[in-house]
Amino acid sequence: MTEPAIQVTGVTVHYGEVLALDSVSLALEAGRVCGLVGMNGSGKSTLFKTITGMIRPDHGTVRIRGGSPARARRAGVLGYVPQSEAVDWAFPLSVRDVVMTGRYGHLGFTRRPRRADHEAVDHALERVELTELAGRQIGALSGGQRKRAFVARGIAQEADILLLDEPFAGVDKRSEATITRLLRELAGAGAAVLISTHDLHALPGLADEAVLLMRTVLAHGTPDDVLRPENLALAFGLDVLGRVEESA
Repeated sequence: MTEPAIQVTGVTVHYGEVLALDSVSLALEAGRVCGLVGMNGSGKSTLFKTITGMIRPDHGTVRIRGGSPARARRAGVLGYVPQSEAVDWAFPLSVRDVVMTGRYGHLGFTRRPRRADHEAVDHALERVELTELAGRQIGALSGGQRKRAFVARGIAQEADILLLDEPFAGVDKRSEATITRLLRELAGAGAAVLISTHDLHALPGLADEAVLLMRTVLAHGTPDDVLRPENLALAFGLDVLGRVEESA
């Protein structure tokens, strides 16, 4: 049997005395977009960092295509777009320069970009509709354009497993539509995409499946099944059932 693209088994993570993840288990197959939803503090960012190997779990395992996260990073198969980039926005770095960092694992001993690297960057910029802004300093872009630039970096990396932590936060509608279209295209080409989002209304059009997280997995299935009122009530601590019944 083929290994899942991402396999998380019984993962528990503490920050000191604080329990961040509690026996989290999930699997994501290639060719699928999975939406990760949950309130702030539910552990979404911690889960992303654990999957990428940035955080080592106290218990449990993470396997990326049957191997370790470190092995996946070295092989360049795992791309990660964090919620906030640790970038000096005033630094004189162009959009093209940022996207080219996604090619680092493909560069040879000299670390000098070759024709194939430039072509990969051009293609990625075209897909996120930033070709005309390639020479612009990264800090001069809007919030949505910056997000698209870092998505382009993941595309240029040619990773077939992509993790995106809140890529729609603070972006314009055009950027949101562009990113959504790209993720669907990448999954259609065989990539596995895990994306966290607060936009529950857009989830069915974005994702093939969804995971509802509150330090542990409360539900995992189709977006419609996961977004049932009784599940949301457990995750968000709201009287969702009561409000749904009143409106019926």
